[in-house]
Amino acid sequence: MGELSAAIDCLATEDVTEIPPMQLAEQLLELHWQMARLQAQIARRTGVRLP
Repeated sequence: MGELSAAIDCLATEDVTEIPPMQLAEQLLELHWQMARLQAQIARRTGVRLP
């Protein structure tokens, strides 16, 4: 969860107009995967399962 928080904080403080579009896309993709991993961990720990 710390990684996700750090990634969000990093993106929040950056001026996106100064980031090359490819780098921004890579950062957003990494953030997406971190969020997906976190959701999977939460689901495992809480017993939530998809039908």
